[in-house]
Amino acid sequence: MTTSRTRVLLHPDFTVGTVDRRLFGSFVEHLGRAVYTGIYEPGHPTSDSNGFRRDVADLTRELGVTTVRYPGGNFVSNYRWEDAVGPVEQRKPFLDLAWRTVEPNVVGTDEFLQWAEREGIEPMMAVNLGTRGVEEAVALLEYCNGEAGTRWADLRIANGREKPYGVKLWCLGNEMDGPWQVGRKDAHEYGKLARNAGRAMKQVDPSIELVACGSSSMEMPTFGEWERTVLEYTYDLVDHISMHAYYHERDGDRASFLGSGTAMDRFIERVVASADAVGAQHRSDKKITISFDEWNVWYQSRFPGEDNLPVQRDAPRIIEDVYSGLDAVVVGDLLVTLLNHADRVPVACLAQLVNVIAPIMTEPGGEAWRQPTYHPFATTARLARGEALDLRVTTSTITTKDHGEVPAVTAAATLADGAVALFLTNRSAEPVEVELAHLGAALDVTEGWAMTADHDPAVAGPEHAEKVTTEHWGEFDVAGRVAAGDGATTKVTLLPESWTALSGTLTTH
Repeated sequence: MTTSRTRVLLHPDFTVGTVDRRLFGSFVEHLGRAVYTGIYEPGHPTSDSNGFRRDVADLTRELGVTTVRYPGGNFVSNYRWEDAVGPVEQRKPFLDLAWRTVEPNVVGTDEFLQWAEREGIEPMMAVNLGTRGVEEAVALLEYCNGEAGTRWADLRIANGREKPYGVKLWCLGNEMDGPWQVGRKDAHEYGKLARNAGRAMKQVDPSIELVACGSSSMEMPTFGEWERTVLEYTYDLVDHISMHAYYHERDGDRASFLGSGTAMDRFIERVVASADAVGAQHRSDKKITISFDEWNVWYQSRFPGEDNLPVQRDAPRIIEDVYSGLDAVVVGDLLVTLLNHADRVPVACLAQLVNVIAPIMTEPGGEAWRQPTYHPFATTARLARGEALDLRVTTSTITTKDHGEVPAVTAAATLADGAVALFLTNRSAEPVEVELAHLGAALDVTEGWAMTADHDPAVAGPEHAEKVTTEHWGEFDVAGRVAAGDGATTKVTLLPESWTALSGTLTTH
């Protein structure tokens, strides 16, 4: 059981690290309707002259997405990028083995990168190290970033783009230990290939940042040993190692689902420990950081598996999870965990952006709308600025089947030039009064928002999303929920199974 004796100690002088804006990234893979009838739909009433949906772009901007990973995901391991550049009418469709879909090749590297540029989004490109290798990775980098006078840069120019794109973030493959991955490799095979590809790519453009593939999840039998082996080959070349994790409610176990942030926290700590152990072995002062470039709520039990998908055309509806208020509370809590690791997690991607386990949904020829999970992400991306504060949280625990004892209340905070944002999750089924202790500093809370969990099944369509938003999300009257104490404390009441965001000022006396 939780008690009202939950205390959060915060002070401007105690920080974790700077919040990198790339923490609020997302992901667009050639999967289902993420691209076609997602971000791209020529002939839609809102589409621009390039065929991209303006309504989706506007929602993406409002969501606060800073970085988008492309083109996969599993898709990349069977992808020939050069088949999707140049005149669209000359491109040939191909069978994508990852999702068993006929890819029309209408949207490719140029179309995506120019969309990202127009929308002010930093692209994060992935290279195919499943069925291809060093030569193809170097060619794609040269195509994107090369100056005139070389084969692939000149091809880009011939295709209508003279200025290099200057892509900085590059993923060396995707989930290469996964049995589902086309061209799956063991850790030694992948480590050597990633080392060779990374070295060659940095010879083309030394300014790029490289992401090595971590193990596909903490549940993989390869986890831990995979990270150690891969980094032994690549430690001096790569900047980040990837992490992927998805969470969902199993068999009505709300407590474990609400405690998912604890699992994410442990996952991050274990990967950091593996990376630092290799660094110590190398006697290196360099710190490998985390690219948590796939995370979200995903009800994988509803997905039949890639091998059971029929071959389909025309952007089939695959993995279009519909979300609830409960899912949104968990997404908010996962963001709390990411903020609390700002020193080692500078890059993260909510997977994915549109239609596929996404905060934004669309109908072909119709409207676009926000899922419940949209709101905590957009609010955190808008408010979280500057330094993540190093909080001390004293709270009771909840016993869960999947994670053991987890904190009943979690908290994160950021501070930028006196502007403070606090994010608090109450995982318990009872309201909790939290004492915010800010000794030696003055806290003035001016605005607050809350998302509360529901018990109703999620239903597809904008009407359900609007109903959840109306009943479970919104700004609240700070005066009714936040009370100033003796000048050194402030009390805030958290609703049961809720995620709360507060903004205001925090200044030293």
